[in-house]
Amino acid sequence: MTDGVARAQALLDDAARRLRTADVRDEALGEYVRPKAVLGIRREPTMRPLGRVWRVGALLLGSSLESGGRVWATGTITRVTDPGRAQFVSVSAETRRAYRAAAVRGRFDAGDTVNHGATPIPLDETLVDADGVLFVRDGEPFVRWSPTAGAAVPLVDYLTDRVALLVDPPAGATG
Repeated sequence: MTDGVARAQALLDDAARRLRTADVRDEALGEYVRPKAVLGIRREPTMRPLGRVWRVGALLLGSSLESGGRVWATGTITRVTDPGRAQFVSVSAETRRAYRAAAVRGRFDAGDTVNHGATPIPLDETLVDADGVLFVRDGEPFVRWSPTAGAAVPLVDYLTDRVALLVDPPAGATG
């Protein structure tokens, strides 16, 4: 493991430790699953629980025993609420409704936030000069808001700022 990758791992571990110590609320991590038809009968999509994470901007940090020490690039976020019935208002509204229905079928707690479509980020040599949201350049780890974003910031600065906002949110930011 190169120094930059080891530094990224240490920074992410420290951020998770700070979030855990401050008892920051975590969120569910799930996988959207389209079951195969059985005997020609289609089954409804569902979400399979994968663990718990903290959403730290463009990154998801594992917070539970199942997902601790791992990191993902943020994907889609769904709040677990009654999906209601189809309204056919717009494709995006129906997509959100379908995700809510899948989360309910996945037996996530009502009101919870489910992160799905997240991309695992391996903490290994593939980070060196990578194109993703987390990468190592010249021995230092960096993060960018999306794989297509050109600008990147040092991971240490990014985590310092983002974790501070979660540990001690500005007045009025929490409900």
